[in-house]
Amino acid sequence: MAEFQKPPPLDIKCTSTDCDNDLHCFKQLKKMTPDQRGKCRACGVDLVDWKRLHRRDKGDAAHTFVALQHELIRHHFFHRPVDDAAMRHAQRKGRDALKEAARDRLGKYLAVAEPPRDGYQTPLEGNAIYYAQHATATCCRTCLEYWHDIPKGRHLTPEEFDYCVTLVYLFLDEKLPDLADEPVKVPPRRRGLPPEPEGPHS
Repeated sequence: MAEFQKPPPLDIKCTSTDCDNDLHCFKQLKKMTPDQRGKCRACGVDLVDWKRLHRRDKGDAAHTFVALQHELIRHHFFHRPVDDAAMRHAQRKGRDALKEAARDRLGKYLAVAEPPRDGYQTPLEGNAIYYAQHATATCCRTCLEYWHDIPKGRHLTPEEFDYCVTLVYLFLDEKLPDLADEPVKVPPRRRGLPPEPEGPHS
């Protein structure tokens, strides 16, 4: 049996677009006029009710999740199956500890005024929390600013932080509906074997 090879890095960026399939990028460019801001930087389509999103209403999260998926990178993480390493990590922690880890990560890498390596602090795979952050635009302060209208250069307020945590928690619940609340013993993957088939968690 051939030895398992790690898949190549994902060929996706925050600025990726596939406008023909209604997958856009709303990240602003400095040269954009006020009229262009909020529209897709590639095709100019105007799909997002930014005023509604910027209320940051936790009770309106279903609408927020639909809006986020108009952007290619968000759509990708909403629909991509969780990779094997991330699934095993989640099972070993259990839902409760995974959410606690998510809160800690957001506090360290998002809530501070100047996060370390801002824009590069959230990997693309290996942890379900990363999927949640990219999907909900809580991965860096730039994405947080244009999606959720939370400016850079200052600490998040308790209300802003709680909003971000709520989005991540809701995503994890949707993405991993069968994850046990408590840790599950997962045997280590044997070297030379491919990853186990992904089950209903993905």
